[in-house]
Amino acid sequence: MRTVYLNGDYLPETEAKVSIFDRGFLMADGVYEVTTVLDGKLIDFDGHAVRLQRSLSELGMGNPISKDDLLEVHRELIRANGIEQGMIYLQITRGAPDDRDFAYPPEDTPQTIVLFTQNKPTLADNPVAKQGIKVISIDDQRWARRDIKTVQLLYPSMGKMMAKAAGCDDAWMVEDGAVTEGTSNNAYIVKGNTIITRNLGNEILHGITRAAVLRFAREAQMNVEERSFTIAEAQAADEAFITSASTFVMPVVEIDGAAVGTGKVGAIATRLREIYLDESRKVAI
Repeated sequence: MRTVYLNGDYLPETEAKVSIFDRGFLMADGVYEVTTVLDGKLIDFDGHAVRLQRSLSELGMGNPISKDDLLEVHRELIRANGIEQGMIYLQITRGAPDDRDFAYPPEDTPQTIVLFTQNKPTLADNPVAKQGIKVISIDDQRWARRDIKTVQLLYPSMGKMMAKAAGCDDAWMVEDGAVTEGTSNNAYIVKGNTIITRNLGNEILHGITRAAVLRFAREAQMNVEERSFTIAEAQAADEAFITSASTFVMPVVEIDGAAVGTGKVGAIATRLREIYLDESRKVAI
């Protein structure tokens, strides 16, 4: 049984309870982060902490825990649950007022903070990375502030199920003719020695893994172009891949039934995955 963290206490998962009036439950009025654990250490913790604060600020929400205390909670959960490879999920909501109301509750309403671990023993050596994944395209019907990492994830969940129904692994969302991102990841194509991914804006999540991978790509003398691209351009690319905290760099070999490049995992995506894992492990805390 996992030990989880809830509002200052470490508890068995079966004993952790949140009010039915919590605004995260009623209004999706909350934000979250997922931090990777490799070799019992945290990957890119600082980046996740900075993005967490940004998301809270964009929603006019306070932060109930300091960065140092948050790091200590992460480390204690890793220790308590014996996590070598996996994830730590963090969620902060606006709290649980006495009743349901669209208006924000008083500012002194205690917020809810939850953290729990997910054990993923094969995270770094995921065999899927050697064969690649298949994606479909779907209309992007999410709200306009995707740069805020909120817990309102219904449409991405629907997209995952659309992909599953089509016999594929994931979906890339399309708005105004251009790819925004995957359901839970940033999307990329490769043409020659150039990596192309959508530029940052309110339309996509500002991925922590995205930032690291692009930095490593530039250091490896690869060209990076941050711009929009279409599904047709992606299907005609030499390679494609996604990035996220849980997949690192994951090759995409098929889009809407069309093979990308040779239809096999490409050299650039493979090399970027190796670089990301090697470099991230060096600076893990």
